Amino acid sequence: MKRKILFLLGAFLLLSTSLFAQTKVGGIVLDDKEQPLPFANVSFKGTSKGTITDENGKFYLESPDTQGALLVSSMGYGNKEITLDKAVNYDMSIVLSEVQELKEVVLYTGKTSKKNNPAIDILRKIWERRRKNGLKMFKQYEYDKYEKVEFDMNSIDSAFMKSKIFRGMEFIFDHVDTSSVTGKTYLPIFINEALSNVYGDNTRNRKKEIVRANKNSGFSNNQQIIAFVKDLYADYDIYDNYLKFFDKDFVSPLSRTGINVYNYVLADSTYIDKKWCYNIVFYPRRKGELTFKGNFWVNDTTFAIKKIAMAASKSANINWVKDIYIEQEFEVLNDSVFLLSRDHMMSDFALNKKDESKGVYGKRTTLFRDYVFDKKKEDNFYAAEVNYYDDEIHRRSDEYWEENRFESLNNDERGVYKMLDTLKTVPKFKRLYSLVATLGSGYYQMGNFDYGPIFSSFGYNDVEGIRLRTGGRTYFGQNDPWRIEGYTAYGFKDNKFKYGISGKWMLDKKKRLIISAGNRRDVEQIGVSLTATSDVLGRSFASSSLFASGDNSKLTSVNFSTVGVEIEPVKNFTLRTSINYRTLESASPTFSLDYYKDPWDPSKGTKGFVKQYEYNAQIDYTPGRRTIGYGVERSDVDLNYARLFLNFSQGVKGIFDSDFDYQKLQFFYRQPVLVGGFGRLFTTLEAGKIFGEVPLGLMGVVPGNQSWFIIENTYNLMNYYEFVADEYVSLHFEHNFNGRLFSRIPGLRDLNLREIIGVKGVYGTVSDDNVRLNASNIQYRAPEDVYWEYHAGIGNIFKVFRLDFAWRGSYLNLPDANKFAIKGSFGFYF
Repeated sequence: MKRKILFLLGAFLLLSTSLFAQTKVGGIVLDDKEQPLPFANVSFKGTSKGTITDENGKFYLESPDTQGALLVSSMGYGNKEITLDKAVNYDMSIVLSEVQELKEVVLYTGKTSKKNNPAIDILRKIWERRRKNGLKMFKQYEYDKYEKVEFDMNSIDSAFMKSKIFRGMEFIFDHVDTSSVTGKTYLPIFINEALSNVYGDNTRNRKKEIVRANKNSGFSNNQQIIAFVKDLYADYDIYDNYLKFFDKDFVSPLSRTGINVYNYVLADSTYIDKKWCYNIVFYPRRKGELTFKGNFWVNDTTFAIKKIAMAASKSANINWVKDIYIEQEFEVLNDSVFLLSRDHMMSDFALNKKDESKGVYGKRTTLFRDYVFDKKKEDNFYAAEVNYYDDEIHRRSDEYWEENRFESLNNDERGVYKMLDTLKTVPKFKRLYSLVATLGSGYYQMGNFDYGPIFSSFGYNDVEGIRLRTGGRTYFGQNDPWRIEGYTAYGFKDNKFKYGISGKWMLDKKKRLIISAGNRRDVEQIGVSLTATSDVLGRSFASSSLFASGDNSKLTSVNFSTVGVEIEPVKNFTLRTSINYRTLESASPTFSLDYYKDPWDPSKGTKGFVKQYEYNAQIDYTPGRRTIGYGVERSDVDLNYARLFLNFSQGVKGIFDSDFDYQKLQFFYRQPVLVGGFGRLFTTLEAGKIFGEVPLGLMGVVPGNQSWFIIENTYNLMNYYEFVADEYVSLHFEHNFNGRLFSRIPGLRDLNLREIIGVKGVYGTVSDDNVRLNASNIQYRAPEDVYWEYHAGIGNIFKVFRLDFAWRGSYLNLPDANKFAIKGSFGFYF
C-alpha cells in the first residue's frame, strides 16, 4: 500500500477544451434560506439520466444529447423545472421552497424512517432475489470483457499550463478534455486496454479470466504503478454487503445492513427499455462512514437492478481520494434476466478534498457482451496458472484492436498513445518520471542497474555508531529471470566494513523453479522475529537504534551463507529447501553469547563463537495472494491475504566443524478478516519447538521492541532478550475499526481518525539442558506464566501518523519492567 500511495504523491509532483457532450449543467441547490440542500435530485426532463447533490448542495451533470429542461426536487420541497437555453450551463444557483402544507405525506428530510417506507419495502425484495438475479441464475457462464483504464491530471487551468515545470512539454495540452462526472478539465497521462474471456462455475464457486490482448502507454513499465492499477480496480458485485475499494470496505447501498447507515427515498418510477422501474435515492445517515450517495433503478417484478449511479460521500474516512463515482448498467436478456453490460468507475485522487485542489483521475470503463450459459468445463480448466506470461498478448497490432474493441476510442483517446510516446522522449519528463519511480520503488535506476534501497543509506546503533550503506541490484525489467543484488556498509565506531550479496535464477517459469545463493557479513539485532526468514540480505529495523530506548548493544556479528531451491507447483503454494551455514559472535564487549563447552563440567571453560550448519525445508501457502511480475522476483499487490508458513530445520554437528545437533519446527499463520463492516481483524499465530541443546545464538528469543516505532509481530513492552524459549506459542490480535466508532462522535468525526485495539500474548518454556548450557550474561527467563500486553491506538493522524498506547498485563514486578509505552509509525494509507 505504501508504494501505491507514493505513486500518487509522485504523480502530484507533476502538477504544480474540447467539448463532446451536447448538454452540461453544474451548480448548487439551495433552500429558501439560502442554505445548501444536500442529496437533492437533479435530472434531465424526460430521461433517466440524473444525479444528486453532494453534502454541500453542489452537482454536475451532462448528456451526450441536447436537453431542454432540468428537473430539481427534494422531499419536503417543491419541485422546480428549469429551461436550458444553451448547451453549457455552469454556476447555476437553484432555490427550492419548502412545502408548507402536505397531507398524509411522510417528509423524508434528514434521517428517513425505517417503518412504512416504500423504498425499504422494495429494498427487502431486492434482498430476497439477490442470489437469483444475473449470473447467479445459471450453473455456468461465459462472457467477453473489454476494459479501459486511464489516469489523468485534473483541474487544468491557464495558470497550470503556463507553469515552468511544463516548459518544453506544452504540446501535451493539445489533449486536454472535460470530465463527464465533475465538469473539470483533465489531461490524460496513462491509458491501458485489455480484452479477455471470463468463465465461471457457480456450482463449484470457480472463476477464471484469460487475457487475450493488453495494450498500454505512459508508465507501462513501472512495477509499482502497475501494482497500483491492478489493486485499484478489484472486481466487485453491487449486490454484496460490502464493496472493497482502496483497502476499505464500503457498505453497499443494497446491503442487508444498509438501512442502518443509509436513508432511502422512493423518488420516481418510469419505463426503461420497456421495463417498469422504480427509482430509489439513497444517502448516508451519518458523516465519516464508508458509504455512498446516489440512486438506482430497479425492476418491479424481478427486483433486479437496471441502473445504479453512486458517489462516495466526501466525508468518508478515506485519504487521498476526493471522489469515487460508479455507474453500472444492466441489459435485459429476456423477461427475467438482467446482465451487467457496462461498469464505469472514476476516482479523483488529491492531497485534500477541496474543490479547487488539483489531482489525478483514475477511470475504468468495462464492457461485457456475448454471454453463454450452462456450458460445463473440466475441473482442471479452472486451475490457476502459476506463472503464465505470453508476450504476444502485449504485441497485438493496431488492426487487431480496431477489429476487436467493443467501442471505438474517441479522438483524444487515440491521441493519448502518440502523445505519451512522444512525451517519454522529452528530457525534463524523463527526469520527473525518474523521480516518481524512485519514490515508489526506493531504487534509482541507472541503465540496467538499480541503486538502493535509498532509504537504507543511513543508520545508527550502539556498536557501529553512524552507519553508511550503498548497494544495488541488476534490473532489466519486471520479468527478469535472474537477479543479482548486493551492498556494502561501514560503521564509523567499530571501523568495520560489512557486505552482502545474493543471486537468484529462475530455471522453470511455469512452475517458478528458482535456485538461489548468497552470503552476508553484518552486525544485526537477532531475536526480533520468532519465525525464520529466508532473506539472505534481510536486516531488521531493530538493528538500527536511531530512534530507540534503553540498551541497544546486544548486537551479533553474523556471517551467513545459503544455497537454496524453491518451486511453486500450485498457485500460491511454495516449497523451499536450503542449506545454510552461519557463524555468530557478539559484536559488543558488554554482550555475551557464551556457552559451556561441557555443560556438565563448567571447569572445561566456555566458548562464544558459534559455527552452525543446517538444512531446512519450508512450506509457504498464501491463498488469495495477488502479485505482479513474472520474473524471479514479484511484488505483492496488497497484504490482505492469509498466510500459512511451516519451517523445519535440522542442525548437523561436525559438518564444516559445526557445533550442534538439533531440530527446529516453526509454524506461522496470519489471517485478516472483515468483521461485518466494523473494520478488519488481523490474527497472527506463531508456534515452535527446538529439539536438542542449543546456545543463546540459536535459541528462540521472544521478539521485543525497544524502538519508539511499531514493529510488526513484536512485543511493545518487552526488551531485547527479556524472554527466551525453546518451545512457544504466540498469539496476536489487532483490530482496526477504520473510524467506524469515531465517526459517530460529534467533534471527532470530521478529523477522520481511526481506532485500533489489540492484545498480544506468548507462552513458552526452556528445557533444563539449555539452561545448563547457557554461559552468557543473559539469564534465561521463559514466559511460563504467559506474558501478555494490550494496546489502543489512534490512526490517520494528519493522514500519515499512527500513535499506540501499550500496557503490560503480566510480569509487572520484574526489574526494569516496562509497564507502559507509546509507539508511533508513519505511513501513507488510504
